[in-house]
Amino acid sequence: MLHAAGVSFEAISAQLDEEEAKAGLGAAGFEARDMAEMLAEMKAKSVVEADALVIGADQILERDDGTILSKPVSRDDSLAQLRSLSGRTHHLHSAAVIAENGERIWGATESVALAVRPLGDAFLEDYLDREYEAVRWNVGGYRIEGMGAQLFERIEGSHFAVLGLPLLPLLAFLRERGMLQS
Repeated sequence: MLHAAGVSFEAISAQLDEEEAKAGLGAAGFEARDMAEMLAEMKAKSVVEADALVIGADQILERDDGTILSKPVSRDDSLAQLRSLSGRTHHLHSAAVIAENGERIWGATESVALAVRPLGDAFLEDYLDREYEAVRWNVGGYRIEGMGAQLFERIEGSHFAVLGLPLLPLLAFLRERGMLQS
């Protein structure tokens, strides 16, 4: 998304065990939306590059009953997640935080409501036969690009947030800092 928006960047892996950090935040009582922002902040702060802005990002998927889903570990797990979302609305909380010299200087979180239509087993099996390799690391077992669009009745919120970033607020901040033209 950043590349497509004309933002130059270098990708560096965060030095963070996401599952351990997520478990710790959950145990500390963080709500899903706040958890997404804290994970993004932890990632941004874990990479210290002199004279650079570091963007950390994360997403948390929260079912309508408050359950937080993690990345599926297998095809069967992806199928179970899709079944658990069938006919329900869930929220995807996408956060980005920018750190400079290891300190947070900006952050934003956007939440999107995604209403999944009732999904039949034959459809789900066909969907995963076609899409599993593309969605195997995606929480919820989907991506809205391509065939994944068929999973939904309605999506309320930013398309970019569904893809993983609160992109428009991020671009606004980069313009404020003079890193992008106004």
